[in-house]
Amino acid sequence: MAGQQRERRRRPRRRATVASVLGELLLTVGVLALGYAGWHLWLADGVLGQQQHDAARDFAADLGPMHVAASDAPLRTDEAPVGAAPGETESFAVMYIPRLGEFERTVGQGTSRLVLDSLEQGLAHYADSAMPGERGNFAVAGHRNGQGGPFTQLDELRVGDRITVQTADAWYVYEFRNHEYVPPTSVGVVAPVPQQPQTPADGHYLTLTTCNPEWSAEGRLIAYATLVGWQSIDAGMPAELAASLGSA
Repeated sequence: MAGQQRERRRRPRRRATVASVLGELLLTVGVLALGYAGWHLWLADGVLGQQQHDAARDFAADLGPMHVAASDAPLRTDEAPVGAAPGETESFAVMYIPRLGEFERTVGQGTSRLVLDSLEQGLAHYADSAMPGERGNFAVAGHRNGQGGPFTQLDELRVGDRITVQTADAWYVYEFRNHEYVPPTSVGVVAPVPQQPQTPADGHYLTLTTCNPEWSAEGRLIAYATLVGWQSIDAGMPAELAASLGSA
């Protein structure tokens, strides 16, 4: 037994070859490169997202008198005013989603990359869908990741969460209803009645679309909401939204 132990001790260690050292170096470099790429993408999303948030704040001030005190009046439920359709790539609304943190993004007209990748916008209105507050489906797209990633956390919405859309005419308050996961070919989600393209619009809907899973265009994550009320832009920000923004 002692002889076997001495024999094991006398065995020379394996010498590192050029190939093995090179392989380990390449593996280390690869891990570092992937880590840097992930960090860079995460950091870039954060920086771009903040720029879009700041731009939305500025645009919101242009839409109406932000200095007006928040309104405690109940939301109106009669037919809401509807603005004229904007020109291609034109900014026309700001969307607020308190569940997603300090979420304020400008909505631009059309789903071109000029809108989706913009530092001033980030959310893109499907031009053939309804306008905010209009009967039918107000449908909006946004990146899940990259270019500010406005909808990275869209899957965190919970039933009853409020989504507010501000235009030059009014504040429109929608209430989140449910998620749906669909293939990219499922265009029925932006129909006047979502997923019922043959049915005439009988309500006021909001549909948010983004990629799923993260960092992939394999499928789509959809968030549906319905209009629960509105108030004039001159009446001031809805009290619930003002409280969530710390400006009540």
